Amino acid sequence: MHTNLPSLRELAGTSAEKITPAALDASEAFSLLYTIIARLRAPDGCPWDRDQTPLSIRNNIVEEAYELVEAITEKDSGHAREEAGDLFMLATMTAYMFEQEGVFSVTDSLRSVSEKLVRRHPHVFGEDKAASPDAVVELWNSIKVTKEGRRKKDSLIDEVPRHLPPLERAFKIQKKVSKVGFDWSSRDDVWGKIEEELEESREATREASPERLEEELGDLLFSTINLCRYCGVDPSAALQRTNEKFSRRFWHIEKEMKSRGLPLSSEQFTLMDSLWNEAKSAE
Repeated sequence: MHTNLPSLRELAGTSAEKITPAALDASEAFSLLYTIIARLRAPDGCPWDRDQTPLSIRNNIVEEAYELVEAITEKDSGHAREEAGDLFMLATMTAYMFEQEGVFSVTDSLRSVSEKLVRRHPHVFGEDKAASPDAVVELWNSIKVTKEGRRKKDSLIDEVPRHLPPLERAFKIQKKVSKVGFDWSSRDDVWGKIEEELEESREATREASPERLEEELGDLLFSTINLCRYCGVDPSAALQRTNEKFSRRFWHIEKEMKSRGLPLSSEQFTLMDSLWNEAKSAE
C-alpha cells in the first residue's frame, strides 16, 4: 500500500510554474516509452525483446551505465542524452518484466522511489534542517534506521555493500573511514604509502608465492585508489579514461600495421612502440 504523495504543484514548491509543465511533458514521454516496451514484449512483438529476462539483461544495464559515464566524462551532451535514454529504457523494461510476472508494477517502482526521495528529504519537503552535504548524509542515515526500520550497521565497513565491484568497494570503504578521521594527514603521506607498497610488490615478485604477490599487488591497488580519493578523483572514471586512451592508441597501431601488411607480433615490437608514440604525440 502506497502512502499519499503531495500533489505535483506542492512538490514543486515555489518553482511550480517552471517545474510542473516540464513534469507533464516528461510524463507524456515516459508514457510513450512504456507503451513501446509493452508492445515489444507483447506476444506479437519482437522475438529478442520477448526472450529477455531481468537476469539476461543485467550486463546490458552495467554497460549502458558505463557508456553514460564515458559521455559525461567527455562532456558530450548529445551522447549523454542518448545513453541516459538507454538506461531509462533498460530500467523500465526490467520493471515491466516484473510487472508481467505479477511481482510489482512499473508504477509501484516509480512511486516507491518518489516516496523514498520525499521521505529522505525532510529538509526540503518538511521542517528539518540540513545546511551542508555532510548534514544531509547524517540525516539520511538516521531516517534509514528510525523511519525505514533498517538495522543499524555494527560497523562502518558493513555500510558498504559487499556486492560492489572491488574497485568501487575500496573507494567507498576509504571514504567511509576518512569521515571519522582515519585518514592520511597529507598527500605526501599517501604517496609514501604507495612507494612502500610498490617496493613490497617488487620483493614479492622475487618469491615463489602467488598468494603473497596477489596480496601485495592488492595493497598497491588499494593505496592507488586511496590517492585518487585523497585528490578528489573518481578512480573508476580515471581508469575508464585510461582504457579509452589506450584503445585509441592501439587502434592506430592496428591500422598502421595493416596498411603496411605487417602482423601484430612481438617481432614487430619496435615498430609498434614507435606507432604508439606517434599516436600519443598526435593527441
